[in-house]
Amino acid sequence: MSVESEFIPLTPLVDPFQRVISYLRVSVTDRCNLRCVYCMPEEGIEFQPREEILRYEEILAIVRVGAAMGLRKVRLTGGEPLVRAGIVDLVAMINGVPGIEDISLTTNGIALPRMAKPLARAGLRRVNISLDTLRPERFHQITRWGRYEDVMEGIAAARAAGLSPIKINVVVMRLINDDEVLDFARSTYEQDWDIRFIELMPFLEEQETCIKDTSLVLGFVPTEKIKQQIEKELGPLEPSETKVGHGPARYFKLPGAKGNIGFISPVSEKHFCETCNRMRLTADGKMRPCLLTDHEVDLKSILRGGGDDDALREGILEALRTKPDAHHLTDGNRPRRRKMIQIGG
Repeated sequence: MSVESEFIPLTPLVDPFQRVISYLRVSVTDRCNLRCVYCMPEEGIEFQPREEILRYEEILAIVRVGAAMGLRKVRLTGGEPLVRAGIVDLVAMINGVPGIEDISLTTNGIALPRMAKPLARAGLRRVNISLDTLRPERFHQITRWGRYEDVMEGIAAARAAGLSPIKINVVVMRLINDDEVLDFARSTYEQDWDIRFIELMPFLEEQETCIKDTSLVLGFVPTEKIKQQIEKELGPLEPSETKVGHGPARYFKLPGAKGNIGFISPVSEKHFCETCNRMRLTADGKMRPCLLTDHEVDLKSILRGGGDDDALREGILEALRTKPDAHHLTDGNRPRRRKMIQIGG
């Protein structure tokens, strides 16, 4: 990678609660080639005009200034990041930024058969692939437009390209796919991927919109219930020593399994936010210090208003200063201004 041994950050990014922020999630588009029920409506959503989306050179400028302040890891998200033209070029551009040590990407996997190798050559390290069911018919029901077989081909292509470890993100929803928890867990016996069970995020108004005119009702399933189900049927989970990421997942392993099982518990885990190390950049150029609160700092206006690196740095610091101690979901806090597809998860 491009990190230089003598590189020293100008200003370490430490938030008001003494958490070191080293990780930036960059949404490159609000568009997607699927319409998953918990993420976006099948039709009627208003996408950002293309001129409002950050150009790659603008993303690079923000990453470059952020790296000089201590950012070390970048994850590209969407929407679906692989639907944006030139994404391989963006990976290569970020890979050339001094200080950036790791570039990863979250995808639905559909475009990976043709893009995994070019992405790896450009400097991508790893992929997280969203997959909420192992049943083809159910996959189409959840995603509305997708084919399960395409994702399986994408996983194989990522492995062949050396994008490792492969992480499979599973949003567990009651009465929709919670009956597949054991199937996913068992898959780690034969596959070397990391299954990550994720609690359903409470984007309530969005969820009501997304499930309109369908038979699906989104229901929350806490991590502890998932873990108990696995241990009851498959035996005790052992803590895993794997270092497979930079996020909040807690990893375990079934005895004799090739892969790992992770749990991401933003809703039920009381201390989930205490180790938060990230901020988010939306596709339209807003720095968002917390996924589940609405406060944002407009970096695009700084860039397009002629602001220099110092102005960008101050914008990033403003976002950092307003990063909350926690999401405060239990206090009734909810993101209201954007849908999940417009933030980048």
